[in-house]
Amino acid sequence: MRSISHATAVLLLHFLLTATFCVGIRTIGGGDGSGFGFSEAPDYRNGVECPVSVTNRQVVSSCDPSLVQVAMTLDSEYLRGSIAAVHSVLRHASCPENIFFHFIAAEFDPASPRVLSKLVRSTFPSLNFKIYIFREDSVINLISSSIRQALENPLNYARNYLGDILDLCVDRVIYLDSDLVVVDDILKLWSTTLTNSRVIGAPEYCHANFTKYFTDGFWFDPVISRVFQSRKPCYFNTGVMVMDLVRWREGNYRKRIENWMEIQKKRRIYELGSLPPFLLVFAGNVEAIDHRWNQHGLGGDNIRGSCRSLHPGPVSLLHWSGKGKPWVRLDARKPCPLDHLWEPYDLYKGSLVKDRSSSTTTSIFLGFSSYLL
Repeated sequence: MRSISHATAVLLLHFLLTATFCVGIRTIGGGDGSGFGFSEAPDYRNGVECPVSVTNRQVVSSCDPSLVQVAMTLDSEYLRGSIAAVHSVLRHASCPENIFFHFIAAEFDPASPRVLSKLVRSTFPSLNFKIYIFREDSVINLISSSIRQALENPLNYARNYLGDILDLCVDRVIYLDSDLVVVDDILKLWSTTLTNSRVIGAPEYCHANFTKYFTDGFWFDPVISRVFQSRKPCYFNTGVMVMDLVRWREGNYRKRIENWMEIQKKRRIYELGSLPPFLLVFAGNVEAIDHRWNQHGLGGDNIRGSCRSLHPGPVSLLHWSGKGKPWVRLDARKPCPLDHLWEPYDLYKGSLVKDRSSSTTTSIFLGFSSYLL
């Protein structure tokens, strides 16, 4: 019989028994020809303990220093994941009205910025957000082939350009991938201090085999491999980062990453997509954040996308990095056990999220009972 860790079992039971489901959520979207339809999320409001309230403001500026700034990509392929991620952030935030979302949309995505903006506003009527256009031609010629075609999507590289895309008044941001859910107050992550002039903070995994992220050609080259000579590099996942955009801009880190992408085009020094250039520039000089803020790899590897369990320890963020995405596996009726932890945040109109009855919770719980034993 399969078994999982105690931490995983506790987390599953917590979600199944204590998750708050909202009754009477109505379905919106799709009427503009976009083909998308999502249920309107509950109206999450600030608690009395929030230091600053933006409730009475008609327009909230992204320059407001009281805001928690979050950047995410937004495209038709991962739209369902992005909506679920936003929903999870709001549900667990102590001050949801003090969060500002910066959505980066691809210039040539089938869903236009107007459609995406309308959809986000309909799904989250009180959300503070702004949509920016990412011009794919700024990076398309720098992208090399990868082990998985999805990793070659130009929008994967938008995080490299946040310092250029976002308003200059935004001096700090949390970057989040679209295949994750936050199950804790994001204000805790926002409170991360970047010490010693570090530019980014992320959970590090120093036990991982760092050498596998680069080719033999890289390690056997005495010149380019020297980049790590004065550092002790550790693997980190770029799907969750706290970024100091002032230091980013001052250090011209976008150009530093681009320089490695240009070398990759000529020399083939790695096989993955947008991750290795970040490792080359930052590994060994990252503010280490608690692992609870990126329980990654739940989508399996980049080839098979097999089921995985949680890492040992507490959980604040679940990340389906890898090939397998929870909405795809749920729709195919072949979910991994942990995919059901993503499901309560899914607002897509074709999903079980519309059925908020206790019978749904009971059936999911019964489905898990044999797995937890």
